[in-house]
Order: sequence, then structure tokens, then C-alpha cells
Amino acid sequence: MQAIRSRDTTPERLIRRLVHAQGLRYRVAARPLPKLRRTADMVFRPAKVAVFIDGCYWHGCPEHYVPPKTNSGYWSDKVARNVARDRDTDQRLTAEGWTVLRFWEHEPSDECAARITAEVERRRNAEREDPPSS
Repeated sequence: MQAIRSRDTTPERLIRRLVHAQGLRYRVAARPLPKLRRTADMVFRPAKVAVFIDGCYWHGCPEHYVPPKTNSGYWSDKVARNVARDRDTDQRLTAEGWTVLRFWEHEPSDECAARITAEVERRRNAEREDPPSS
């Protein structure tokens, strides 16, 4: 478990590089909400967009997840807890006005980067047109 990367995976680095090339700046492996002890892979604070790039095994991809052969009870429960925590994180962030974008590690990086860029720009433009009242 110690050797498994929790950040800076190849899909994350590739997507970050593509988003950065579009001129967007973000926080890496940051907490979107300070009180919530969960980190997003990319956080765009002013736009309130949190991006997660989920690994197929650890987050139970419906397309690629294969239950382990050894100690299957433990690992299957672990993955189920991860999925439940992901849903809880999505709900908490959404309740606070955040947009949550989740991608699987197998999705094409350029498509993920394009969706991230479009959503951040959309949120930024919406905020410019309708600034919050003080």
C-alpha cells in the first residue's frame, strides 16, 4: 500500500499539463473545503470547481474493476468504502456550491482537460455576469 501513489499519477500529470497549457491555474492535491478532510486532485478555488481523477481499481470503475483473488473480502470492502466516500464528498461539495468533476484514469486526457477548461470558464463567466451581492 505504501508504494501506491495517491497523487501525481500519470493520468493526473497529463491532464494537469493540458489544463495548464490552456492558461488555467489551480491547486494540486488541495482541500476544497478547509473543514473537510478530503483532497481533490485539482482545485479551482475562485470558480469553485473540484476535479478528481479516479483510479479504476481503487474507486470501483464499472468498466474495469476486477475483484481481487486474494483477501477479496477486505479489498472489496475497501473499494466499497472508497466509492461511498466519493459520493459523500460529491454531496458535501455540491451543497457548498462547488462543481465536482470526476474522471476515470482510462478516459482520454485531452477530453478531460477540455471539459475541465470549459467548466472553469463557464463558472468564471457566470460569476462576472452575476457577481454575488454583499
